[in-house]
Amino acid sequence: MTPFALVVGLICTGVAFSQSTGLPNRPSLMEDIGRTNLPTQRLGADDLVAVSVYDAPELTRTVRVDADGTVHLPLLRKGVPAEGTMPADLERAIAEALKTEQILVDPIVKVTVVEYHSRPISVMGAVRKPLTFQAVGAVTLLDALARAEGLTQDAGTEIVVSQADGVKRLLTRIPVKQLIDAADPAVNLKLTGGEEVRVPEAGKIFVMGNVTKPGAFVVRESADSSVMRMVALAGGMLPYAAKQAYVYRKDETGAKTEIVVELEKIMERKSPDIALHIDDILYVPDNKSRRNTMTVIDRITTFGASTASGVLVWRR
Repeated sequence: MTPFALVVGLICTGVAFSQSTGLPNRPSLMEDIGRTNLPTQRLGADDLVAVSVYDAPELTRTVRVDADGTVHLPLLRKGVPAEGTMPADLERAIAEALKTEQILVDPIVKVTVVEYHSRPISVMGAVRKPLTFQAVGAVTLLDALARAEGLTQDAGTEIVVSQADGVKRLLTRIPVKQLIDAADPAVNLKLTGGEEVRVPEAGKIFVMGNVTKPGAFVVRESADSSVMRMVALAGGMLPYAAKQAYVYRKDETGAKTEIVVELEKIMERKSPDIALHIDDILYVPDNKSRRNTMTVIDRITTFGASTASGVLVWRR
């Protein structure tokens, strides 16, 4: 048998053995790395990249971009600049470094991104699931809110996005209605990493005293903060409520002030409704004198009904 025929026979035998045993052909390391490649974006500190150098397994490995923005490979005396570059740019830089230091004559380098850690986006505040994630690929403000599982019932009327602008932070306020209800694409910001998305909670007004459901009530619009509306949200007044209520409010110095509200006149539309401010406390007191009077009348009525029906028994 000729040498050529022997080689062909060995190749065919190997292929047949692989098919008969069902063992898959093992792909090369470069193919493995290519499967885990993430969308191409500029690299930053702490990103994890896979570097594969053809026919040089000692240089094929995963490396992390250092805090100084470089990656370090064995045999290279200096780090290769990586921060701010695209993976293709880093491939050329590594190949050039290997040739410059006479390690390889004509290296073939492949760089793929395994993990991004330099593009964090934080979503916090009145969302169902506050989180921090990496901006991989195209990310919008709605995408970030969806990852946080949406807004809570306590969310306010705007979303505050903080973005890096050189040394300073640029704040952008996005109205919730314009973003979600109106679906305006102009306010659906593109996020590239480094942003902080904050959803402030809506303001609250506290109602207590002689009402059906005392508590704290969310106020999103200034028109929703009148005395009548707050009493309605509290389920209305209970019997024997006083004619006057009181609003407790803090002034600019933090001192508490008391404002008298003619509640009965407002309910009877004899006096204009009064607007309340965020963090106001509306207290509806109990009319004790009226309650005591009604208690006496109730007892007299009960006494008369009892004697009329013959229930009352006189004894010596």
